[in-house]
Amino acid sequence: MGDVGTLKTSAPAVSPLAGEPIKRADAERLAGVLKAVADPARLRLLSLIQSAPDGEASVSDLTAPLGLSQPTVSHHLRILTEAGLLEREKRGVWAYYRLVPSAIAAIAELLTPPRKRATKKAR
Repeated sequence: MGDVGTLKTSAPAVSPLAGEPIKRADAERLAGVLKAVADPARLRLLSLIQSAPDGEASVSDLTAPLGLSQPTVSHHLRILTEAGLLEREKRGVWAYYRLVPSAIAAIAELLTPPRKRATKKAR
C-alpha cells in the first residue's frame, strides 16, 4: 500500500470542506489516511478494537471475528498503525493495539463542514 503518512503529525490545517482550497501536500496526506480507513476489514478492526472490554486487542483477539488469517490481520493493523490511527504496545510476545482518539477526532473534524462544527460546539 505504500506510505500512508501519520495523521498525528501531519494532518492538514485546513479542512477540504472549509471553503478554502486545501494544499496539495495536505490533500495527499489526508488521502493516505482515508485510504487506510477505506477498507472494510480495517473499518471492522477499528470497531472491534474500540469496542473491546479494555479498548485494546491483540492479533489473536481479532482473527476469529474477522475470519481472516493472522498475517492478513497483522498487515491491516500495520497499515492502520502507520496511518496514526492505532498505537501498538508490545508486551512480552504479544502486541496490543488501541485507537488513537485524537487521530479519529481529527478525521471527523476535517470532514465536518464548518457550519455543522459551529452547531456542535454551541450545544
